[in-house]
Amino acid sequence: QVQLVESGGGLVQAGGSLRLSCAASGRTFSNRVMGWFRQAPGKEREFVVAISWPVPVTLYADSVKGRFTVSREYAKNTVYLQMNSLKPEDTAVYYCAADSRRMSVSSNFADFDSWGQGTQVTVSS
Repeated sequence: QVQLVESGGGLVQAGGSLRLSCAASGRTFSNRVMGWFRQAPGKEREFVVAISWPVPVTLYADSVKGRFTVSREYAKNTVYLQMNSLKPEDTAVYYCAADSRRMSVSSNFADFDSWGQGTQVTVSS
């Protein structure tokens, strides 16, 4: 079992930036792919980005390409999501997820078997 703890959410004005962190503990040696999803009020959970390990292949949702950047710091078992040029439509609870069964990136919610509790990101217009 992997425990994931997100941090870094908050309130920011449109055009601003935030960096989310996801610290993993537990059976981190089995992690292959890490991902970020988000869920806005009244909407389904939406894929944002995924990154594989050890070769950092990335997959981004079209809605965040060019604005968001994912990275991972192996020594700290931490994944980061740098979010720039934020828009009000980016407002959501952001969840970190881990896929311990595969080595290739995926945008499929069902492929991820561990989830954090989420961190709120609010972008004001």
